[in-house]
Parts: sequence; structure tokens; C-alpha cells
Amino acid sequence: MVGAVTGAMILVDALRDPATTAALDGDGWTTLLAIARAEQLIGTLAHRLDGLPMPEAAKRVLADARASAEQGRTAALWEAEMARRVLPDMPGVLLKGTAFVAAGLSAGVGRQIGDLDILVPRDRIAEAEAALLAAGWEWVKPDPYDDAYYRRWMHELPPLIHRDRDRMIDVHHTILPLTARVTPDAAALIADSLPLENGLRILTPNDMLCHAAAHLFADGDLAGGLRNLWDVHCLVEEFGTDGLAARATHHGLAREVARALRLSATLYSPLLRGRGPGRGAVITGEPLVAQASLPGPLPASGEREKTDALYLRRLLARDGWGCQTRRLTRLGFYLRSHWLRMPPTMLARHLWTKWRKGYLPAGG
Repeated sequence: MVGAVTGAMILVDALRDPATTAALDGDGWTTLLAIARAEQLIGTLAHRLDGLPMPEAAKRVLADARASAEQGRTAALWEAEMARRVLPDMPGVLLKGTAFVAAGLSAGVGRQIGDLDILVPRDRIAEAEAALLAAGWEWVKPDPYDDAYYRRWMHELPPLIHRDRDRMIDVHHTILPLTARVTPDAAALIADSLPLENGLRILTPNDMLCHAAAHLFADGDLAGGLRNLWDVHCLVEEFGTDGLAARATHHGLAREVARALRLSATLYSPLLRGRGPGRGAVITGEPLVAQASLPGPLPASGEREKTDALYLRRLLARDGWGCQTRRLTRLGFYLRSHWLRMPPTMLARHLWTKWRKGYLPAGG
């Protein structure tokens, strides 16, 4: 069982069941909007609550969020088209938010989109880099250490920004760092990708789920995790999980995908309303999704429940103003993310180098 969980649960409740916002007072609306903005879910929330009664001030904020999300959608699709024109003969695959809006998926409704993320074959990464540089993109990171680190160990080129449009692009050749313990099959991701009518490509739904799980649980420190789990929730609702077990196993991501399914179901499934975190839920999601069929050495139910509760503590770490809380928990997940990315000796050397350069985790 999970004890009382506060913080960002007000946002989770509103996304899962928009009717819960009827009970909010002025302070409650302030908290909801502040946390939604901090979690980059304000546009998604605006669409979920559209047409419901709310204070006029909240209505204006959410109307602006919908307009901003639509503008972001247009800009993201234009940036994807610009990349397609620069790389016309390369099987570039859109990733994350741009892929969702390009394909018209429910996960893209109201989604805030930052950088353009594309996946290209590793043996053509130099070709992609040269073409983008010739077309007006420039390096973001001037630090030689960062540049060398990306090129030798990471799953992408150092980030680029277009000098006229001020938009960034991340060019991936796989979805996890080369030093990570898990090595997804990048060639299969590209080979099985799906074409769109405009010549762009996206991952298959199952590969989108694997990518979301990999980003959350095999690489990152869970920053933005509520948005990523909302993506998982939407993809499962729209496409189901048929064939997901085999695909997750193929990519070495069975445990990560199982956790993503459990936590997204626990947080967002309407079937758990009234039994979610803070209400005595069992954090498995097994009655709701077929995650139990995912193979691999899963921990016992009690251990899994305790571990999932710790992940929820990190995911929900916001106060009423949207500021991050639980600094030690966040620091622990930050260190964990680096532990997953690289061997201990390399990790120690990397953290020492970043510390000397004055780097601190976000919110630190």
C-alpha cells in the first residue's frame, strides 16, 4: 500500500477525471495551473478541461494554453518539414512530441513541444550533421568536453539550433546512450518505422512505448515523468498492448516497459479512480493492462510495490506553487540516471568533471 501522496496529485486527478476540478477553490486552481505549467502539461490540461465550468481567470489561462499549444504544433511540424527537406534521402524518423502531432495521435493533443527529435541510421550520422550545418543549424554546446562526450558516448549528436528560426534539433542514432546497460535495436526501430503521407516517418506504437519507457526508466532522472507517463497512457488507450511484450523483450526493455504500464495505469486510468495513490492503491496496474505477461526477471509483488512508491514520490514532487520538492529524492534519481548510463569509473570521472565546471542538477 502507498501512504498519503500529495504535490502533483491535483494535476493527475484533473487529467484522469476532469470533473474533480469542480471542487477546487481559488487556491486549488492556482495550484493546479502552476503544477501543470511546471510539468509542461498545461496545454494537455486545457484540452481536457475545455467546456467545463471554472473561474474566469482560469478559463483565460487555459484558453491561452490551448492557443500556445496550437502555435507550438504548427512550429513543430514546420521544423520537421525543414529537416525533411534537408535530409530528403535519409530515413529520418520523428520522435516524441513532434511524432505524436505529425501522426494526429491523442498523445499530441495540447502537447508542449520543445526540440525536434529525429532518429537516423548511425552509419549516416556524419552525413546528416554536414547537411544540417550547411542548411543553417549551428552548435549549441561550445564546451569541448561536452562536444567530445556527446560524440563518443551519447545516443545523439550535440544539440543544434537554427540560426534564423531559433529552433533546436536533436539528431539521434539510437534511443539510449552507448554506455547504457540496455542496448535497444536502433536498426529495427528505423526499419519497422511507419511512413506518413508527407514523407516523414514515425516509430510503430509499440516502439513509441518502448522509447517512452527507456527515456524514463533506463536513462533519465524522471524529470517530466508525468508528461511521459501521460504519453504512455494515451498510446495504450489508442493502440493497446498487443505484441508489446515481444517488442520490449527484443529491445531489452521488458522491466522498464512493465513499470511504465504499471505507473501510467495507476496514475491515469479511470478504473483506479478512488483507489489511486494516497487512497490505498496497489501499485501494479495488473488488473488494467497486460503487463503481467511481459517476460523477464520481475521483482516480487511487495518489492515492486515499494519501488513503484519511490518512483511516485519522485514524480509527484511539487509544492502548491509548482516548485520542485524532495531534494534528496531528486538527487538520488539524478545519480541513478548517471549510474544507468555509464560504468562506475567513467561515472566518477564524468561527475567530477561536471562538478568542477559548476554544474548542479535542475532545481538544485
